[in-house]
This record gives sequence, C-alpha cells and structure tokens, in this order.
Amino acid sequence: MTRAMQDSTLSAAPVVVDRETWLKERAALLAREKAHTREEDAVAAARRRLPMTEIANVTLVGEAGPVSLLDAFEGRDQLIFFQHMWFAGQPFEDQCRGCTGTIWNFQDATYLEARGVTFAVLCEGPYEELAPYREFMGYTHPWYSTAGVDDPTFPDEALVCLVRRGDRIFLTYQTDSRGVEVMMPALKLLDLTAYGRQEDWEDSPAGWPQDPSQSWFRRDGRPIPQWTRPGVTPAGACTVSACCGAES
Repeated sequence: MTRAMQDSTLSAAPVVVDRETWLKERAALLAREKAHTREEDAVAAARRRLPMTEIANVTLVGEAGPVSLLDAFEGRDQLIFFQHMWFAGQPFEDQCRGCTGTIWNFQDATYLEARGVTFAVLCEGPYEELAPYREFMGYTHPWYSTAGVDDPTFPDEALVCLVRRGDRIFLTYQTDSRGVEVMMPALKLLDLTAYGRQEDWEDSPAGWPQDPSQSWFRRDGRPIPQWTRPGVTPAGACTVSACCGAES
C-alpha cells in the first residue's frame, strides 16, 4: 500500500511503502548500481591503456615567478591539473561559478601525493590577479598562470593528466564539461538524495524541485563558497556573459 507524503513543505515527495517493499525496490536498484560500477572499472581499465602524446615543457608563472611545466610536477612522476577559467580585470565575485565549485570541492591532495601524483591549478589569467584571489579563497593548491601560452593542452575548465619521463612530458588523459565532476563529491552526494541536484536537466518525477543548471552555484552576486570568506558582502549582478556550466 502506498500513499503520497502530505506533511512536507515540498510540493512532491517519494511515495511511502512498507519496509519489505522498500527492500525489494532497493535490491533492484542495487543490481543496476553494481553493473554501473563494473562498467566504470572497465572504462578505467581502458583509460589506463590509452596511448600518450608528448607535449611542450611550457613556461608558467607561479608564486616564485616563472617556472617550467616540469617544475610543476614537484619531483613526482605524474601531474593532474585543473584549468580554471579567468575573467581578466573582473572582481572576485564575477569569476567562474563552475570552476569555483570544482576547485572548492577538492581541497587536499594528500592521497594523490601518496601515489606520486601532484595536483595544481592552472589559469590563463595574469598571476598578479590570481595570487590575491587564491589567498582570498583560502586555497592551498599551487596555482600557475598560463597567460601567453598557446597550446591546446590547456583548455578552459578541463582536467588534465600528465606523466613525465625524465625531462619529457606526456599527455595521458584530458576531460572537460561533466568529466570534471570527479572532483565534485558534493554533486555525487546530492545524486544519492531523493531530490538529486534539483536541476532542470535531470530526469525526475513530476513536481520535483528544479532550477536551471548551476543557478544555485551563485547567491547574492557571488559563487556560494565566497560566503565562507571573512568580511564578504552582497555583490551586484555578474557582469561577465560567459561562464562554464554543466552539460547534461
């Protein structure tokens, strides 16, 4: 016997069933989840078998000034970097909401480093603008400017994996759009909840709360993580017209 939940502030909710019925439904979904996990393992195995292609040891600008891409490995054999969008000359509150969400969701690379992998953020903006932004946000990952670098290895809002062999650098993997969600556990946790991410691209039952994709990433004129920073105040409407966003 099922009934709609009537005592909630939300306009719709999952039906209520007895525990036996719930366990049967959960078991059916679990079978699909396990198949999905096995397919993810198979895709990861194929990813490990991709060939690699050599890239240039370009010059970046970091906290200590100009450095080579090889230096960004910090002595480890592998480097993962996220290429952050940047709107030059714009205030902190107008920087990319999607890139902010991606980086904010990944604050510590300890476990990567334990497997010989360095993590860094690369950004096309001038370092003199990136440095105060990094400090304002409280980020601890190394940031480097790619300003002036003309190389397809460094696209906006992309996650890139590199490996070095001596003084040679090779590209092994690159992803963008929803591929960068591997860095965003908050979204994966929301996917487990009854209402999901509450975005309008999702296939949800009728009446489920939904907003335009990533619209909730910004509140009172700022990407929402900025409201954790000391002394912030509401800002006006975002003045930039282009910003990365999720693709379904």
